[in-house]
Amino acid sequence: MRIITIDFETYYSREYSLSKMTTESYIRDPRFEVIGVGIKVDDNPPDWYSGDNVGRFLNSLDYSKDAIVAHNTVFDGAILSWIYGIKPKFWFDTLSMARPFHHSTVGGSLKALANHYNLGQKGDEVIQALGKNRKDFSPQELDRYADYCLQDVNLTYELYKKLKVRVPVSELMIIDQTIRMYTEPSIMLDRKVLEQHLHKVREDKKKLIESLALKGVSEERVKKALMSNQIFAKILETVGVEAPMKISLRTGKETYAFAKTDKEFTALLEHPNPKVQALVAARLGTKSTIEETRTENLIKVSDRGSLPILLNYYGAHTGRFSGGDKLNLQNLPRNGAIRKAITVPEGKVLVACDSSQIEARMVAYIAGQDDLVQAFREGRDVYSEFATEVYGKRVTKADKIERFVGKTCILGLGYGMGHVKFRATLALGQGGIAVDIDENEARRIVNLYRQKNHKIVSLWHSCGHALTGMVAGSSGNICELLPYDKDGITLPNGLKIKYHALRNTSNGFEYIADARTFRKLVQKRILTGEQQKIDWTRIYGGKVTENVVQALARIVVAEQMASIGQSYRVAFQVHDEVIITTRENDLTNARQFVERQMSTPPSWAKDLPVACESGVGYNYGDAK
Repeated sequence: MRIITIDFETYYSREYSLSKMTTESYIRDPRFEVIGVGIKVDDNPPDWYSGDNVGRFLNSLDYSKDAIVAHNTVFDGAILSWIYGIKPKFWFDTLSMARPFHHSTVGGSLKALANHYNLGQKGDEVIQALGKNRKDFSPQELDRYADYCLQDVNLTYELYKKLKVRVPVSELMIIDQTIRMYTEPSIMLDRKVLEQHLHKVREDKKKLIESLALKGVSEERVKKALMSNQIFAKILETVGVEAPMKISLRTGKETYAFAKTDKEFTALLEHPNPKVQALVAARLGTKSTIEETRTENLIKVSDRGSLPILLNYYGAHTGRFSGGDKLNLQNLPRNGAIRKAITVPEGKVLVACDSSQIEARMVAYIAGQDDLVQAFREGRDVYSEFATEVYGKRVTKADKIERFVGKTCILGLGYGMGHVKFRATLALGQGGIAVDIDENEARRIVNLYRQKNHKIVSLWHSCGHALTGMVAGSSGNICELLPYDKDGITLPNGLKIKYHALRNTSNGFEYIADARTFRKLVQKRILTGEQQKIDWTRIYGGKVTENVVQALARIVVAEQMASIGQSYRVAFQVHDEVIITTRENDLTNARQFVERQMSTPPSWAKDLPVACESGVGYNYGDAK
């Protein structure tokens, strides 16, 4: 397999650039123009092609057995695929490959990574290309631009060699599939459904703000009331959201994290519940919710063609994907209109397969809660079984409310959720059933879960002890699968969960969760000193448990996704779900294949009971 390293140089201006547009809208814009491309085959010297020579050379190669390497391959790969129809055997992306190791310390730019590995200097000729079409370059300017591009190609290839030996093969396959979701899109959008949804979202937001007002109280007074921390925290509680907290830099005590700079708070703008989005947007003073903006952007994409899915590989420190290109599909409301708007071309069908209770299974497995693991293995109805314990009577699937309570317990209490949040979660009724219980009953149920699942509670303590060990610079094991040392918790694939600048204070353990903040501190070499305004994030045993379980579940599902992608087109992935497109006449085989792959445990946990459920449809909503 040849390794072809590639870098495109394209026209851009102050108004038309990747800094102001999504990758999809930039490439599909009528102003798009390739100035030239640098290409390096294996370890040979790179060559520059410009004008008509670009397409002529690119189409002269056979890519069926080749791999393509680029830095930010969704960009260069989309150009290759959408403009030139080129789809190689394998995609490598040095930006993605670097992220697990360097996102928080070095960053993702080619310049920063090249400096880190002492590969050479990146030029700045691109700055001098601002606003220039190819015809505007003199021969000398084009030669200098070519030199700049070829240097980038060499740097990318050398960076690829450094990173390839560090990234597990399984993760390289995941990166390849992630790139293909974007460069080879297989789903469409229903514009009419999106327009109807946008109108409804705007009307619902207006009604929500009005519903918070008392008779005769202006909307402005309502917004002022939302600025009260105590009132706003209580309002969030009514919609099932626990108010995010932080350590006050002024008092050193815990306080509400409701500022525009508080990442955990602003993350609620992407909450799956539109009510939460609207409340947070009102508090922040923003005119549009994420749901509005996302729908508006999808309408624009629908006018340009199919929907490329950009997922940021290792977007979270647990390894989970994050949404990219201003189109985050990771937090779509269940049964929402956007799901209905995601469709397939004629003759195709969607298969959506969800890994059943993967996090609940994983937390029981690594905790050694063998009775619960066995119940999952035997395919028993664990929700009804726990509800039977709660209500002291036999509960079956016919008992909707009681079983919903049991389900909320199994899926929600494994990370140390307290009775207040548990009560609010039940009252919210995200599963379509709202259950109102008093505080004492909520406390009783939470205690019952902890008594019955004492090994899971012990896991929280083990994770807490790991924090103590990491701060002390010692090593140990949370469980057999999860060793830790001063640098973090090592996952079965060799990658780590890291808690940067972890420290133990009078308020408990804290770390710097924001990658940019930590990176700036590293670069300035000031990780100590209270003169710096640092947002510290509280971390504790239950939260570490959630982190490691999500990381492990992510490995399981992402590896299954990569395996499925060897035979079928993966359209996208949403948390524990893989969605493919296939021909209508191959639906039965495709569905069986996907279910078989997603029922296969990982090599590092062969006795982990995994299971799945699938659905089919001509749109994503119907396939759920």
